[in-house]
Amino acid sequence: MAQAAAVAKPPAPPRRRRASATPRRLPYLLIAPAALLMLGFIAYPVISVFYYSLQNYNPTKPWRNGFAGFANFTHAFTEDPQFWDTLTFSAKWVVVEVGLQLLFGLALALIVNQTFVGRAVGRALVFSPWAVSGVLTSAIWVLLYNSQTGLTRYLADAGIGSYGTSWLSDTSTVFPAAVAADLWRGVPFFAILILADLQSVSKDLYEAAEVDGASRVRQFLHITLPHLKDAIVLSTLLRAVWEFNNVDLLYTLTGGGPAGETTTLPLYIANTSVDAHNFGYASALTTVAFVILLFCSIVYLRLSKFGGGDK
Repeated sequence: MAQAAAVAKPPAPPRRRRASATPRRLPYLLIAPAALLMLGFIAYPVISVFYYSLQNYNPTKPWRNGFAGFANFTHAFTEDPQFWDTLTFSAKWVVVEVGLQLLFGLALALIVNQTFVGRAVGRALVFSPWAVSGVLTSAIWVLLYNSQTGLTRYLADAGIGSYGTSWLSDTSTVFPAAVAADLWRGVPFFAILILADLQSVSKDLYEAAEVDGASRVRQFLHITLPHLKDAIVLSTLLRAVWEFNNVDLLYTLTGGGPAGETTTLPLYIANTSVDAHNFGYASALTTVAFVILLFCSIVYLRLSKFGGGDK
């Protein structure tokens, strides 16, 4: 009987081998070198800026170098009127540029989203300025604004304005001239992002709206805009940060002039560090700009409810 029971007893299931932890960790091990390099290239400059913002650091005046505490920040907020002037102009520049770029970019995206002959060529022409670098863009517009060979000469030939007029050296025209140059390059960015989101809108929504008698305006307000909400929020936030940090175009186009009329805070920081060699104070201004951008970005994302899914 004992032998029969032993024979009838089913064999024990084979033991499962413990899964090796190495395959699960392998992706992280593979990306670890790149992640460490990126962390080093990002973390080290940020930490260095925070460190030097608390220092008096000027290589041309080493006898004054040393720990300064919050003296650089105090000087910026209470004793440096140029800081407030450049910060005010930076805010004005961001609001005007981002607002106009969004308006024209949305209009262009709606146009090239339609079906017409030569649409592919039209899209290529619309998006091509975005591929041009900031320095090359400003070089092109410097030539266009040249008083001897640029637009002003042809306008003077047509009886509009006078010869020898330079829009970039006149305080009353330098701002709109700089805005126009940056619009040429910035509008395609909005057009690209908005067009990509427009293509995902179901045509059934528009057909149903037409059946209900909704006009084109109502379709745009109640279908198109709600669908584009996240794309608009993301593009305006990214572009606002980039425009706030705009240095290359304004530096090449106007150099911050005339009379400091087009000097943004990042351009003032660049002049303070590179020209004046006052790296401690420039680091403090950079820290202030970082805090301002971080605070405004968080507030903007919360107010806009980005990613909330309300479409």
